[in-house]
Amino acid sequence: EFASLGADGFGFSDTRQAARRFFKNDTHSIVTKTLQLLAARGEVDPSAPSYAIDRYKLLDVTAGTTGGSGGDS
Repeated sequence: EFASLGADGFGFSDTRQAARRFFKNDTHSIVTKTLQLLAARGEVDPSAPSYAIDRYKLLDVTAGTTGGSGGDS
């Protein structure tokens, strides 16, 4: 299986955490995408991705916590 996790947002300006959440390449979004792929293959409960979306507040870009430290990029 292949799932694209790209970040194509030239000119996007926000915190790293919010940007990673917005582009869905933060830790919780990657876990949720993995659950979606596994659910599609019948390897986990089909409700697992929805549970993760709610638990990690993936629809709220301000809830992101990944990538708050490090050098400027």
